[in-house]
Amino acid sequence: MRRWCATLAGMPSTVVEIRRPYAPEEEVTIIDAVHASLVEAFRIPEGDKHVRLVVHEPHRCAVPPHLSDPDRFTLVQVDCFAGRSVDAKRQLYAALTAHLGDLGIPADHVTVVVRDLPLESWGIRAGQAACDVDLGFHVNV
Repeated sequence: MRRWCATLAGMPSTVVEIRRPYAPEEEVTIIDAVHASLVEAFRIPEGDKHVRLVVHEPHRCAVPPHLSDPDRFTLVQVDCFAGRSVDAKRQLYAALTAHLGDLGIPADHVTVVVRDLPLESWGIRAGQAACDVDLGFHVNV
């Protein structure tokens, strides 16, 4: 059994939550912007795309009252293998606000939550613990 738990990474599982529907092509662009940010900051493979978009009815998603355009509030939650540096996370936050800003979402309307989970907490590739799989790239970025 291979033990890569301390050094290898993989697919972040990411959920983007928003308060208003966009046109389908805009929603795809939001997903692509989030994925591009993960590729850039966490150096995941381009094809390792696990991003879901959830649209809430505004009355089901309370946001801070000071936001200038509450319907543009965007929450990005990233579950990832533990091991990424604080600098990589800072790069992710900056990339997300920049890429989403290009789509008209104000930086102060974006909240990002990164949850680091140990590899043994991920079941991947036909039910294997991630720490038992050679994932092919490093998490220490």
